[in-house]
Amino acid sequence: MKIVKIWFNADYIYGKDERDKEYKQSLLWYPKLRAASEEERSEYTIGMSGIHWRKLDEDISFESFEYDDAEPSAMQRFFLTHKEINVAEFARSLGINPTLLRNYINGFKKPSKEREEEIIAHIHKLGEEMIAA
Repeated sequence: MKIVKIWFNADYIYGKDERDKEYKQSLLWYPKLRAASEEERSEYTIGMSGIHWRKLDEDISFESFEYDDAEPSAMQRFFLTHKEINVAEFARSLGINPTLLRNYINGFKKPSKEREEEIIAHIHKLGEEMIAA
């Protein structure tokens, strides 16, 4: 599969392949593209295996358009939109390995349903503690 055309809206990058099939991915996965101007987004090249924005130092593989998780989970969305959260300290307070949590957030590993519920519950607990303070 090769993407031959791309376009954006506020939340997604869309792609169309050579068979005219459309795909989309959340821009939360690509913070540089999410923050980029329309002009910066338009300055890309399509290569053999993906799309490259030289000035933004950003790459998207064609393969990633076919991933099952084009949309971040609720847990991933929380961390991707709240960069002020110290992931390492959050992981330690929950009692899990910080690298493992980063892998969950970035989609390199998928947490079990129970683990994801545990992480979300901890987010809620910290929020409740902040409100009570």
